[in-house]
Amino acid sequence: MNKEADRLKEKRQSRWRKLDNAAQAFPAATGKKDSRVFRFYCVLKETVDANTLQNALDLTMEKYPLFRSVLRKGLFWFYMEPRELPALVREEDRPPCSRIYVPDQKRLLFEVTYYKNRINLEVFHGLTDGTGAMQFLKELVRNYLTLTYKDTVFPEMDEGEVFTESDYEEDSFSQYYTGKKRKSGKSRKAFQLRGERLEQAEMQITELILSASEVHRKAKEYGVSVTAYLAAAFLYAIYEEVPKSRLKRPVSLMIPVNLRNFFPSGSMTNFWSWIETAFDFDENTKLTDVISKMKEMFGKDYLEKEISGRMNELVRLEKNPFLRAVPLEIKNLFLLAGTTLGGRSVTAVYSNIGRIQMAEEFEGYIERFGFFASTDKMQMCSCSYGDTLVLGLTSKIIDPNICRNFISILKRDGIECRVQKNDFPGYHEKPSRRALMGLKIFSFTCTAAVVICWMLNYLVTFGRWWAGYVTAGVFCTWLLVMVGYRKRRNPLKNGMWQLIIVTVGSLLWDLFTGWQGWSVDFVIPLAILVNMLSMVIISVAGKMEVSEYLFYLVQAGACGLIPFILLAAGAAAVPYPSVICSGVSLLFLLGLVIFKWKDFVREVQKKFRV
Repeated sequence: MNKEADRLKEKRQSRWRKLDNAAQAFPAATGKKDSRVFRFYCVLKETVDANTLQNALDLTMEKYPLFRSVLRKGLFWFYMEPRELPALVREEDRPPCSRIYVPDQKRLLFEVTYYKNRINLEVFHGLTDGTGAMQFLKELVRNYLTLTYKDTVFPEMDEGEVFTESDYEEDSFSQYYTGKKRKSGKSRKAFQLRGERLEQAEMQITELILSASEVHRKAKEYGVSVTAYLAAAFLYAIYEEVPKSRLKRPVSLMIPVNLRNFFPSGSMTNFWSWIETAFDFDENTKLTDVISKMKEMFGKDYLEKEISGRMNELVRLEKNPFLRAVPLEIKNLFLLAGTTLGGRSVTAVYSNIGRIQMAEEFEGYIERFGFFASTDKMQMCSCSYGDTLVLGLTSKIIDPNICRNFISILKRDGIECRVQKNDFPGYHEKPSRRALMGLKIFSFTCTAAVVICWMLNYLVTFGRWWAGYVTAGVFCTWLLVMVGYRKRRNPLKNGMWQLIIVTVGSLLWDLFTGWQGWSVDFVIPLAILVNMLSMVIISVAGKMEVSEYLFYLVQAGACGLIPFILLAAGAAAVPYPSVICSGVSLLFLLGLVIFKWKDFVREVQKKFRV
């Protein structure tokens, strides 16, 4: 039984998949200003029990192993890889939508927390989209209620449908790619919100509770969908804050669209596109004018044409042979620049997950669902359950006027709004900056040491510029410490960076102090051997999986052949260190190839996938 379990575990860990097309920019654009995390939550009618929720999460993970993935870097693309990491439930204690994906940190891309009678699911957008996350949360809630109320039978979430693990991980973008080009005009620069911005993880959150039937009734009166009506009201609320001098630019909403509504797919990965609803306001514009425009833009023919063309554009870029061959670090720069420039045509974002359907057996246990997301601009998210429609408005700008305008518009249309009091335990928690302050003190100390040495050099020993050597030494120390801190989450990558710095630094010191050759004769071979030994120790002591250490050990072994090349080229004069280093490295590489051949081939395929 244990052998079978180990075999299945090994098979699962050997699987990997490329990052979804729609998610390619998320890792590059993730940072302190926008974590690219969204939250779905379910408010129950009774207090949540932590142990039962943990058991429910374990059951849910068995059905959706996709959520056991971690994000890793290849040479050309990011990719997802399964990891046997525990998904642990904890009580909510951090600010909502706090950062989940951190480069070089091995962790799952979602979190499940609870507070009083609320179950929270926070997800990094690179893992899945809103549809996939909501499906996971609904399954989690069902499992929790099933374990809590054992005498009640709750229906399956996907009753009547049969999906396999491959279906859940399907790349639907590639499946429905047609290659047709989208004919559309160039995006225009849109009006941008201004004002004092919150720092890092801080975010302004406002939740509104409405009657879904009232909103639906009003939207029907205007002859539009609920999404089109709320989008128009949101646009108009923003317009009321636009100074007359800035009416030259349109107000634009980016509205994500679930592609599963147009292309049949059971995938739980990212499968969405978006439309941009730009409107040119003037002093005489009325709400009905905006609603008419939204009716046109939300027409089925326009939507299908727009999102299909945009999807083809994105997949075409991914399949471009020249772009595929560009290293990932360079791609990230372009992705980040593209995200930044693309944001200039968007004023705010509106995401509507729609009506959340649960069987009537759940009605006596669930009060409502909610949804909001992190943002570097302003974003409104909406979802409904029963007759309760919840709007979550998030913003990095300290300005309640747009929210006030939005509420006023709805009230003028006869829709009552209730502002939900924020009840997030970590909402006002400030992110810890202790480590950052330590680095600032260290940097200032290094700078002060350099300045003082130059002062003493000038006043006491003018003409002998020994302070230059001190400056170089201090800079090397500062660089080692800073790189060590930045790469601290991955000690093996850290080791390779430190090796590069030591190698380049020793060569420069040797060169500028009158070349003696000590750098290539002794420092480089010794540094390579120490780095290789330390990597082996770290891998064993940390009980790392093969996929975590193999690629770095191969890099370390390959570097060990460099001293022999320098010796053969005549750059090194003392043979013993170079020969010993290269001989040990060659045996090290051969050992990896002989004993880890299958793993080696698999890692090469993942890292070098073009």
